Amino acid sequence: MRGYFAIGVEGMSKEGNFGNLVRTAHAFGASFFFTIAAEKRFSRPGTDTSRSSDHIPYYPWDTPQDMLLPKDCRLVGVELTDDAVSLPSFRHPTKAAYLLGPERGNLTRVMQDQCEFIIKIPTRFCLNVATAGAIIMYDRVQSMGGFTERPVRVGGPTQERVHLHGKPRFRSGTPDALKG
Repeated sequence: MRGYFAIGVEGMSKEGNFGNLVRTAHAFGASFFFTIAAEKRFSRPGTDTSRSSDHIPYYPWDTPQDMLLPKDCRLVGVELTDDAVSLPSFRHPTKAAYLLGPERGNLTRVMQDQCEFIIKIPTRFCLNVATAGAIIMYDRVQSMGGFTERPVRVGGPTQERVHLHGKPRFRSGTPDALKG
């Protein structure tokens, strides 16, 4: 899969959700995990059984102004609002940081204004933050991972997708060194 992604939460308060989400981020191949204005600094909770802190960095930013994302990384807010793009209709950026709201509330207006995109999971009501994060990461991997198309019939594909490389293309013809 090309690019990278990170996932984080604004205003996180529950250690169990932190551990579950950071473990899931590690499993899906996140490049880093972050919190903004968390109620406390999290260490390795019991729910993080993969010991993700040994594998991916964790950035605990105190305020939205402290957040420092890599160059060209696009901030994608996840919030259940009327004007948010529904997840199945969203094309994920190659370089993205997904930001979820806290367990007991929404992304602040300051954070929503910093997001380039706001997306929503098409549910009737808000989900647990760790569950919502898992759905976002699954959708990213599923849509960008180079998997075979889903078959028309029930079941899986009959063969794996194989990438075929074509002959090299040169703008001004084949170089003399390659003619033969």
